[in-house]
Amino acid sequence: KAMKRIIDGKTYNTETATKVCDTGNDLSIGFGHEDSALYITKKGAFFIAGNGGPMSRFARAESQDTWSGGSGIIPLDRGEAFEETMRCAGDWPEKIEKHFSDMIEDA
Repeated sequence: KAMKRIIDGKTYNTETATKVCDTGNDLSIGFGHEDSALYITKKGAFFIAGNGGPMSRFARAESQDTWSGGSGIIPLDRGEAFEETMRCAGDWPEKIEKHFSDMIEDA
């Protein structure tokens, strides 16, 4: 499902961005469930788009002690995007090298 948001004067759109990797988890529907992906815009901005339960990063406060699931877009700075890509694309080093070649080096 396509998602588009304008955050701080910048448009984030899953239809025009490139998906880097899936960032969700394998949990079935539940409190911690998350169905999300990391994207990069044509101008090089990273964001996560998706939805999740009340214990996911998409949780929304209903009242002081009540949380519900939600959906949305979360912009990431380059460092956060690098960490997220290392986690979700660890088996595909070419994806990491494509977007973060300046942040990696030979061991």
